[in-house]
Amino acid sequence: MPLDLPHGFASQQEIDESYNPRLRAVDLNASLQHYVQRSQQAREQLGYRGQVPYGPTLAETLDIVASERPGAPVFFYVHSGYWRMNAARDFTQVAFGAHARGFTTVLVDHALCPQVTLDEIVRQVRSAAAWVIRNIADYGGDPGRIVIGGHSAGAHLGAMLLCTAWREDYGLSDDPFSGAVLVSGLYDIAPLRYSYLQPSIQLDEASVLRNSPVRRVRRCPTPVLLSWGSLEQAAFQRQSTAMGEAWLAVGNEAELMVQPDEDHFTAIRGFEHGDSMLCAALERMAGGAAR
Repeated sequence: MPLDLPHGFASQQEIDESYNPRLRAVDLNASLQHYVQRSQQAREQLGYRGQVPYGPTLAETLDIVASERPGAPVFFYVHSGYWRMNAARDFTQVAFGAHARGFTTVLVDHALCPQVTLDEIVRQVRSAAAWVIRNIADYGGDPGRIVIGGHSAGAHLGAMLLCTAWREDYGLSDDPFSGAVLVSGLYDIAPLRYSYLQPSIQLDEASVLRNSPVRRVRRCPTPVLLSWGSLEQAAFQRQSTAMGEAWLAVGNEAELMVQPDEDHFTAIRGFEHGDSMLCAALERMAGGAAR
């Protein structure tokens, strides 16, 4: 009997083709080299501090790019890599644009699949966010003006932060974030259980339900911008559109923004430029730059 695959897919091949962003990259090698070079420049030119512990394991650290201004709004960024690769320092370049607008940027590291489960990664990123809320004032940041950022799997983890019982589980306010700017995210992870990623991420039906933000939306005043590149597979647009519709359906605020002529790997370059639409959204959500 053939599998009843989610989202109307007919085969694993179709899922793989829809969710392997490398297949639609305009120039993958150039994009990856850009990440390396610009991230190194950011670490050299900005106020970079690496591997600040937020939890008990070696994987649980943060990189902080501090603003020169006190009381800076905070850009809390979660990196991509399908939960199984990459590190915070690989994406330090996203701090350039936020820094130009007076933000302190925090980049989150977490353990990777298959060494840990997706549930554990979600727990770690939530723990990182709680640590930042409680401690970022020591680094010149304003804990009352934190904007979540994330890309691909990092956007998934950013959305999971919005679906958290912060008061019940962490003793914080119910809605501790000023906004979220999520790029090319994955909000219903059901198809990935049947994809080339499954040997690494090892999803089952219960973990899909627990970790699909589109299925866990709640009433929340945090505004969300969901963006993607026009050159990506249509699945990424569908993911963002579905999340936006679900967020709006419960009375929340959401905006959709397609980025013309950008692929999955270039769609975050706006974070490098203070005059971009992505950085304008960060500042708008934070209520302005450092005060």
